[in-house]
Amino acid sequence: MTKIAIFASGSGSNFESIMSKIKQGELPNIEVTSLYTDQVNAYCIERARKYHLDVHINELKNFDSKADYERKIIEWLTSEKVEWIVLAGYMKLIGENILRAYDKRILNIHPSLLPKYKGKDAIGQALASGDTITGSTVHYVDSGMDTGEIIEQRQCDIYPDDNKSDLEERIKAIEHELYPEVISKIIQ
Repeated sequence: MTKIAIFASGSGSNFESIMSKIKQGELPNIEVTSLYTDQVNAYCIERARKYHLDVHINELKNFDSKADYERKIIEWLTSEKVEWIVLAGYMKLIGENILRAYDKRILNIHPSLLPKYKGKDAIGQALASGDTITGSTVHYVDSGMDTGEIIEQRQCDIYPDDNKSDLEERIKAIEHELYPEVISKIIQ
C-alpha cells in the first residue's frame, strides 16, 4: 500500500475523483493519509470529511517564513509516512524543502496543454487565445510554475460558442479520468 497526501486549495473536485476511484477499488494499492490545504474555508475540507480523512490546514500567514511553513508540512508528511504528494488544485508553489524531500514524487494536474497557459486562469487564457484545442496535463512538480516534466496530456476542443464555465466542465471531466489513470501508472 502506497501512502499519498493530497494537497488542494479550492473545491477539491480532483481530490474527490481520486477518493471515489479508491473507494470503487480502481486504485487498490493507494492509501490517502490526509488532505493538506492552505485555505481555511476551502470546500475540499468538506469533501475530506465525507471520507473521514484528517485535514491539515496550514496557512502561510501563520508562519515567519515559507521555510517554517514547509517544515511543518514535512513534519506531518513524515509522521504519516507519506511516500508521494498529489497536488489537486493546490495554488502555492512548492518550495525547495518539500521538493528536496519528495524529489520526483510530487504530481500535479494543470488545466491546459502545457507548456501553454501556465499559472492561474489557464482556461481563461486558452479561451482568449483563439485556440481551438486545449486540455489537461499531469506533470512532475519542480521549482517552476507548471514547468515540470510532462507525464501525460489529454485534449478537448474549444468550441466557438464556449464560455469559461462550459470549457471548465469539459476539462474537469477529462481530469477526473486522466489523473487517477496516471496515479495508477506512476504510483502503484
